[in-house]
Amino acid sequence: MQPTLVAVAHGSRDPRALHTALALLERVRELRPRLDVRLGHIELNEPPLDAVLGELHGSAVLVPLLLGRGHHVKHDLPAAAARAAHLRTRVAAPLGPHPLLVEALYERLLEAGWTPGTAVVLAAAGSRDPDSAADTRRTAVLLADRLGGVPVVPAYASAAAPSAPEAVRALAARGHHRTAVASYFAAPGRFAAQTAAASPALAAAPLGDHPALARLLLHRYDTACARPAGTARPELVSA
Repeated sequence: MQPTLVAVAHGSRDPRALHTALALLERVRELRPRLDVRLGHIELNEPPLDAVLGELHGSAVLVPLLLGRGHHVKHDLPAAAARAAHLRTRVAAPLGPHPLLVEALYERLLEAGWTPGTAVVLAAAGSRDPDSAADTRRTAVLLADRLGGVPVVPAYASAAAPSAPEAVRALAARGHHRTAVASYFAAPGRFAAQTAAASPALAAAPLGDHPALARLLLHRYDTACARPAGTARPELVSA
């Protein structure tokens, strides 16, 4: 039996977030129909992760629908896995950084009307964990390469600087007066809307159920499956 894939979303009061996660998992099921795929939440939404794990038997891989190595990935998910002592568990790496994630960001920008030469603010949630900020900076570098070398500046909705409005102003001071905001969020929500409002020109939609994210989720699952069962600590090599 293959381990169950448990996708772990943060949770949001915005009802669109749950719908988006469910749509993404439908894409995953289309790619791998025989795989048991579940959704659990860290907070705010049903079902909670502990309840999902409590219903399972055998083995499971927790794949965070999170974009960097912050507190939830390093602490909350391993703790949930440890509480599910009846399961053989692995915790996969977060989704970012990765070229598939960059491809999704690139296509969301094109959908929003991005044109070559337009500078980009990569708007993320933010974290006090320096590894999370490093992951966002790495994604910004990869996205700049994908966009042909235009400036891509990371910005954050909370816990880190600069904010999205500050990043837009910094780019304008460098002569980039047309700036797009790339939404480095898995789903719609308060932070995604807050950072999108900073754009004087255009803002891309969150990553959502982009097909590249479904492929990336399975890649993280497969990589984790190659490690011994019972490895609750996540694999933190993110590329």
